[in-house]
Amino acid sequence: MSASVLMIIAIVSLFIGYMLYGRFITRKYGLDPNRKTPAHTKRDDVDYVPTKAPVLMGHHFASIAGAAPIIGPVIAAVFGWIPVLLWILIGSIFLGGAHDLSALVASIRHGRKTIGGVIEEHVGKAGKRLFLAFAWFLVVLLIAVFAHAVADVFVKEPATATASFLFIIVAILFGMSIYRFKTPLWLSSIIGVGLLAGCIAVGLRFPIMLSYNTWKVVLFDNTRTQN
Repeated sequence: MSASVLMIIAIVSLFIGYMLYGRFITRKYGLDPNRKTPAHTKRDDVDYVPTKAPVLMGHHFASIAGAAPIIGPVIAAVFGWIPVLLWILIGSIFLGGAHDLSALVASIRHGRKTIGGVIEEHVGKAGKRLFLAFAWFLVVLLIAVFAHAVADVFVKEPATATASFLFIIVAILFGMSIYRFKTPLWLSSIIGVGLLAGCIAVGLRFPIMLSYNTWKVVLFDNTRTQN
């Protein structure tokens, strides 16, 4: 099966999942688009800032691309492309999407509290401490896995290192463009995409070549691996 067909299947599946399963979940939670969130009720333009829907969707799209949707398919690829496709589609729609939306709704309906704060309110301090301990160890594990994977990619494809650092600068400029200079979102998006393409071109022209261990230090990971 060609890559284009797989891409079409993925796009159609994600769209159907968004329209059908997404609506099913929103009905279960009784979401009301007119109900104000803490971004509006506590607005200070620092920590509480109302965000345009397309930008917010972009944030959530990036958030769902965490360890499971990235590292998982890489491991699943050992068994072929079907496990990879199923992992991404089924996992993102029925697991990741439901999980992320549930956490977001719980936080917003508790005045933007963290999940630890929500657990403390409903379970108690002991439950909160247990969850935070679990979350801390999980984050340490995720940082180690991502640092290893990213360092390995940066060594094998140095151009991606340059492009990645430039992407961070573009992201900052994009935010300033929308919220400080009030540039229309469509114009900022077009310029942003153009700059991203430029970052890739610069990366190919000026790759950053460092050793694997050096990248691990740069990425704030000092774990040692055994060959």
